[in-house]
Amino acid sequence: MPMSYEGLIAEIQRLTEVVGTLASTIETLQQTIDEQNKRIEEQNQLIAQKDAENAELKRRLGMNSNNSSKPPSTDGYGKKPAPKSLREKSGKKAGGQGGHKGKNLTQAKPDRIIGCLPSQCAGCPRRSECEREAKVLERRQVFDAVVKIEVTEYDKLYVKDCPIHGWKQETGAFPEGINAPVQYGNNLQALVVALNTVGAVSVSRTREIVGNVFNIPLSEGTITSMVSRCAENLSDVLSRIGKLVIEGDVAHADETGFRVEGRLHWAHVLCNGAYTLITLSEKRGWEGMKEIGWLPLFHGILEHDCWASYWNAPGVIHAICCAHLLRELTGMEENHPDYTWPKAFKKLLLDMKKAREKAIEQGKQTLSRYYLHKFDLKYDQLIELAYKETPEPPVKPGKRRGKKPRGKALALVDRLKKLKGAVCLFIRDFRVPFDNNQAERDLRMIKAKVKVSGCFRTKNGAQTYLNIMSYVSTAKKIGSNAYDAIMNAVMGTPDFILAEAAE
Repeated sequence: MPMSYEGLIAEIQRLTEVVGTLASTIETLQQTIDEQNKRIEEQNQLIAQKDAENAELKRRLGMNSNNSSKPPSTDGYGKKPAPKSLREKSGKKAGGQGGHKGKNLTQAKPDRIIGCLPSQCAGCPRRSECEREAKVLERRQVFDAVVKIEVTEYDKLYVKDCPIHGWKQETGAFPEGINAPVQYGNNLQALVVALNTVGAVSVSRTREIVGNVFNIPLSEGTITSMVSRCAENLSDVLSRIGKLVIEGDVAHADETGFRVEGRLHWAHVLCNGAYTLITLSEKRGWEGMKEIGWLPLFHGILEHDCWASYWNAPGVIHAICCAHLLRELTGMEENHPDYTWPKAFKKLLLDMKKAREKAIEQGKQTLSRYYLHKFDLKYDQLIELAYKETPEPPVKPGKRRGKKPRGKALALVDRLKKLKGAVCLFIRDFRVPFDNNQAERDLRMIKAKVKVSGCFRTKNGAQTYLNIMSYVSTAKKIGSNAYDAIMNAVMGTPDFILAEAAE
């Protein structure tokens, strides 16, 4: 039966209400879907952030002295890494090679001779006669140290008159340096200073060792005074060493932290192959370097580990330590096994090093244009590959301001690209070493000293130690041993190292 007009109107109104309800429901559902999508996007970003944080934490947990710039002292006993040398195997057997000049004892003129007769001669009354007439078949010598204290007395004499010169009632004078009724000699002072500084033995243990060996009283205050007097004799020499370092063509710089008076201080080294200068500062950065004063005066080639403060040095040509880069690349290779560029970049640096060493053996001053172009092209290709393989890290939710984070991997790639000239300087100028190990070697004894003896109680004591180590390190570079150098310092003649270094 056909619907009436009124019924049709009512049905249309009902359907309109149903459509309105459905539209409202659809709008509500769409809002819910949008909110859920937004929440899913935020959760995805949060997951990506957490994944990045986990990867960073894993990277930090995996860091050690082999794959980062961390010193070996931070490795700890529980996770001491297995040795991993960056050098390639040479194929040679371990030990001394053919033609190597070894160092060993050779027989010398003996201080006493003991004859070894047959056992049957024991107690024989003619033993001494047979010993004089016996033929020597073989000689064997034992080198041993005789530990004893030798006391030298200086008597100030009064002479009534001299029949030859004609004077009367004259009194003698003590030699220079003989100032007290009883005092310690130069040999003993040099031994004490050497034990406490080069030997890294604490003051109390130095007192115990020297006191027990020589059976003499020696207080901790006396030991401290001996070390201080030795350092005071070095002030002029160290000033001249500093001037010689800043006048050189190439210098190495580095710093290491240790505690003085319970607070963190920094030892800054500026050195080269002939001279070493180590100075104390409360600050690690450029302010500390300016306070010391030596680095701002240097205007040659400065090799360092890329610490940001060194880039503030005016008028220098920068060179980057490639050994640090190799460790960073090793860490990148271990933490990101899907990247191929870290291993390839390590190989490039080592190939450059090998080509440089071969050119030096041939008496060249720089690599040929062929090798320079070859390495230059390969360097750029690896930078391009690194950017392709290394994704940008996720942005933290809600972060809008500031510089977009690059992450450790991209930051390393950026640095390699930006500092290409400083990284490759060692193949363009053979005066520049491949690494900054010279500075690290000159600072290494500080860590040994702190590990054995603990922190320094005063700044003066710390700088005293650094002054002596600067002097001893310079002496070693000219071929002098530490004890002889300290003996010269105790005697007031430390400038012998400058004359020998100049030769």
